[in-house]
Amino acid sequence: MAASSDLHYILLSLWCFSFLSTATAEDSPIITRIAFGSCANQSAPQPIWEAINKYDPQVFIWLGDNIYGDIRKPNRLFGKERTIGPWRNSPRFVPSSEEEMKVRYAKAKANPGYSRLLRNARVVGTWDDHDYGLNDAGKEFDRKAINQRLMLDFLDEPLDSPRRKQAGVYASYTFGPSNKRVKVIVLDTRYHRDPLRSDGSILGDTQWGWLEEELRGPRSEITIIASSVQVISNLSATTGPLFYMESWGRFPKERKRLFQLIDDTKRNGVIFISGDVHFGEITRYDCAVGYPLYDVTSSGLVQSVEKVFPRPLRFVVRLLFWYTPNTMRVTNDNCRYKSCTYGQQNFGAISIDWDANPATVRLEIRDVNGLTALSTNVSLSELQPRGSKSLTDPTTKGKSQRHCTLEAELQGITRYRLAVLVYFIITVLVMALVGLLIGVVLTITACVYKCKVD
Repeated sequence: MAASSDLHYILLSLWCFSFLSTATAEDSPIITRIAFGSCANQSAPQPIWEAINKYDPQVFIWLGDNIYGDIRKPNRLFGKERTIGPWRNSPRFVPSSEEEMKVRYAKAKANPGYSRLLRNARVVGTWDDHDYGLNDAGKEFDRKAINQRLMLDFLDEPLDSPRRKQAGVYASYTFGPSNKRVKVIVLDTRYHRDPLRSDGSILGDTQWGWLEEELRGPRSEITIIASSVQVISNLSATTGPLFYMESWGRFPKERKRLFQLIDDTKRNGVIFISGDVHFGEITRYDCAVGYPLYDVTSSGLVQSVEKVFPRPLRFVVRLLFWYTPNTMRVTNDNCRYKSCTYGQQNFGAISIDWDANPATVRLEIRDVNGLTALSTNVSLSELQPRGSKSLTDPTTKGKSQRHCTLEAELQGITRYRLAVLVYFIITVLVMALVGLLIGVVLTITACVYKCKVD
């Protein structure tokens, strides 16, 4: 009986592998449901897997921070070891040992919900900084080769896979028969990335060459490009100088090169997916290629920006999202909040209706219960090149003006209004505190004087 059960499991596994292999044969199954996500702290509860399994994706894409492998020290402004502030003398994040990374990966993989997903879907993906090994790290990180092996072990990458022989975890997969083909390209935005603020390279020369070959390769109706950090949105341009987030927007030459490559190769149906930022968002840019480019940001499966605030104060986060200017964000009636962001636990979903005429794609951010928090519908007929559209061509800024102005191009008074608001509130609070102290001192002085007179 046990032997029969084992044989059944082996045959089922082989069938699943062939069902979702990267081969492009005519009998390859049609893909209609893809899920993705990022930022899954292995040490925290992960109830969202139930919603993902209920969605029943055929493919799941990890977008990075699949585990939190580095060690975060406490925030200390004063004392012998100061991890924050202008007089910081100790790094806030330090790498884990290889053994500790293995333990954390094993814990993530043993999660019952994730184990169930592994049995029913093809799981692929890339990494971001925390599973790469160190917060905000790039090519300078000296443990990247070891951690690449551990990450590929987590993804059950075959021992003879090309990904185990190359520098970086980038890869591509093709699903579905001709005329209904979906190509998934996962980028590595860590292994070769130059330092932040350098405006250097994100992908490195070898990966750029590989990406060009992939985009010039066989046609696909949909091409999903997975990046661990946001491609289209550049909130750092409007949240600075308060704080800065990693994104392609902080490497403007690289982002322009990426858009230009898509334009030059006339690749149709490109959709970006991304993670990292601990909130969900759908963004759009109409003036990069001959059709709108969408970026669906899903973050995080566990980590979320609202989670760090007490429940009564979470509306403040949504208010600040609404107040922060973002020219790329898709705003419509399908947003749960007026900010059209979602700061709680979430996963991304792409549903494809091949039977519609024309075929349509639904882009979603779903909550921990599987309900839609953000969404937009896109016709595949819209994602077709219609001639070159230069980033600087003013004729491209007609009806789609809202999605043709980069955040970095906004006027200063608009671009930095969040910082102005925060600094204004801080100034008012400080002045109020000073006024209160002066009032207390004057009151005490008056009382002392009155006592002496008496």
